[in-house]
Amino acid sequence: MLRYISRRLLSILLSLFLIITATFFLMRAAPGGPFSGEKKLPPEIEKNLNEYYGLDRPWYNQYFDYLVSIAKWDFGPSFKYKGQTVNDLINDGFPVSFFLGMESLLLAVSLGILLGVIAALNHNKWQDYGAMIFAVLGISVPSFIMASLLQYVLAIKLGLFPVARWESLQHTVLPALALAATPMAFIARLTRSSMLEVLSNDYIRTAKAKGLSKGQITVKHAIRNALLPVVTYLGPLSAAVLTGSFVIEKIFGIPGLGSQFVLSISNRDYTTIMGVTVFYSILLLFSVLLVDIAYGLIDPRIKLAGGKKGE
Repeated sequence: MLRYISRRLLSILLSLFLIITATFFLMRAAPGGPFSGEKKLPPEIEKNLNEYYGLDRPWYNQYFDYLVSIAKWDFGPSFKYKGQTVNDLINDGFPVSFFLGMESLLLAVSLGILLGVIAALNHNKWQDYGAMIFAVLGISVPSFIMASLLQYVLAIKLGLFPVARWESLQHTVLPALALAATPMAFIARLTRSSMLEVLSNDYIRTAKAKGLSKGQITVKHAIRNALLPVVTYLGPLSAAVLTGSFVIEKIFGIPGLGSQFVLSISNRDYTTIMGVTVFYSILLLFSVLLVDIAYGLIDPRIKLAGGKKGE
C-alpha cells in the first residue's frame, strides 16, 4: 500500500508539473495581456505595470519564478483586485464552493444510489421505468435550465425557497439540487446497471438458496460489489462540485470559486486563471488517488501494489 501511494504521489507531482507548464505557456500565448482591455491604458502606465509585476522579464525567468512560487503555495497577486492575492481569492471562494459541493455530492450519491437500487430490484417494473425516466431527464436537462426551473417553480411560484443569494442554509437548497441533478442521474444509471450485473452472479443465487432474505442479500452482498463503477465516477465528480459550478454560482449569485474563475476570465486576470486551474488540478489528482485507495477498501480482491485481482 505504501509503495503504491508513493508511486502515485510521484506521478501526481509529474502531472502537476506538466499542468503548471501548459497553463503558464497557454496564458502567455493568449492574445492581449492582463492590462489590455476595453479601457486602453496609456503606454507609460502599462509599461510601469508590466515592470512592477515582472511581465517585462524574459519568459524563462517568469517561468522559473512561477514554479518556485507554486512550490511555496503562492499563486501570486491578482492583476485586477488591488491588494489581494490569488490565495486570498481561493481562501474566500473555496469554502463557499466546498459547502455547496458537499451538499450537492451528498444529495447526488444518496438519492442516485437509492434510485439505482430500487430500479434494479424492480427490474422491468413501474419503479424501474419511473427511476430511469427521472435519470434520463436529469442527464438531458442542462444545469442552467434545471436551475431556472427550480427558481421559477419552487421559489417564485410556490415561495418555498429564496430565489438567489447566499445568506442562510435555506439559500443553499436550490443551487444544491440544481448542481446535484446531473450527477445523481448518472449515479442512478450506473448503480442500476451494476446491480443488475451483480444480481445475476452465482454467489447471489447461492445466497438465495441458503435462505437469506432479499434485504440481507442486497445490503451485504450486492450493493458493496455494485459500488465500484460509482466510486470511479466520484473521483472527478468530487473535484468538480467541490470547486464550484461556474454556471450555478453565477445564476444564484453565490460568491464561490466558480464565479471568481468566470470573472477572472472576463477581466483577463491571468494569475487568477492559472492559480484556480492549478488548484482544481490538485484536487482532481488527489481525488483520483483516493478513489483508487477506496477500490481496495470496497473490494479486497483488488491489489493496489501491482497485484492482480483475485490473487
